[in-house]
Amino acid sequence: MTDLTEAATTQRTALYAEHVSAGGKMVDFAGWAMPVNYGSQIEEHSAVRTHAGMFDVSHMTIIDVQGVDAEAFLRNIVAHDVAKLEEWGALYGALLNEQGGVIDDLIVYFLPEGYRCVVNASTRDKVLAWFAQHALPGMTFVEQDLAMIAVQGPRAIDLLNEIRPGSVPDDMPSFSAIRKADWLIGCTGYTGEEGVEIMLPAAAAVSLWQDLRAAGVQPAGLGARDTLRLEAGLNLYGQDLDEVTSPLASNIAWTVTWKPTERNFVGRSAIEALRGKSPMLLTGLVMRDKGVLRRGQKVTTSAGDGIITSGSYSPSLSCSIALARLPRGALGECQVDIRGKLKVARIVKPPFVRHGKILVGSE
Repeated sequence: MTDLTEAATTQRTALYAEHVSAGGKMVDFAGWAMPVNYGSQIEEHSAVRTHAGMFDVSHMTIIDVQGVDAEAFLRNIVAHDVAKLEEWGALYGALLNEQGGVIDDLIVYFLPEGYRCVVNASTRDKVLAWFAQHALPGMTFVEQDLAMIAVQGPRAIDLLNEIRPGSVPDDMPSFSAIRKADWLIGCTGYTGEEGVEIMLPAAAAVSLWQDLRAAGVQPAGLGARDTLRLEAGLNLYGQDLDEVTSPLASNIAWTVTWKPTERNFVGRSAIEALRGKSPMLLTGLVMRDKGVLRRGQKVTTSAGDGIITSGSYSPSLSCSIALARLPRGALGECQVDIRGKLKVARIVKPPFVRHGKILVGSE
């Protein structure tokens, strides 16, 4: 991320003026002008964990996959099997290359008119190219020009229903979607808390944002989004996931659907030999000494060396935490090289925090 003054070509979402008026510190993120915080990242983080916060995620790429062979197409390029989905269902999965590396992680919705894929802003061009390369006859890919707002936290859905009655049913299950006029509301998120992600026209997004803010929902920026997702043990593409690392070594082996065996999705042959025995696994670290865990730091364990892929201070645990790719079998304490000094950390299984509950102990 760089200061916006250094990136005059950045795109602006429909909510840009709202961010500026709320005091958002704007930065360049994947070619978009986005708020990193509105004054206090920790306050924004805490609001999501204890009450409700909202994020502008309109920089995400929304692609509708249309055609009679849309299911067959997605079953070929997504390691998770979209054939499992019932109408209005959603799943999280990965696009793999032939070597089994992750091109992108995405959410796929199964709607009455076809499939909708939500992919990362930074991977837009290569995902569209990958779709075109593997397209079946008669298929179309329609990129939707919509805003997207994530409303997250234990009070998120209640407050949304207060200002827009009936938006989210009480019994709406996780990883499902519902359409309200020209809104698509997905019961998904990137924080480890209850909430929804809403895809809607730009004009409606501005009024919704303003009404949510008036109802007490805290605007939150990229900084809080990152510490929340890290506490929840959720991967960030480009750090915890990349094109040279398989999903089996990236904490998302559960997203690979192996049956039926005849579904030979792209990348399957490359990762099948590693099934259940990948030499490296993505796991968690909790700092015991003073210091901050950061991406790229070397980790020494009794089973061999590894590396931190994401690290930060955790507001919920009041210490530093990280995701690290470590040798299979690494357990207990380890040492992290922080500026030439070895600091003690503890290996734990993520997530660190979910639904406001701390799942691992700080030191």
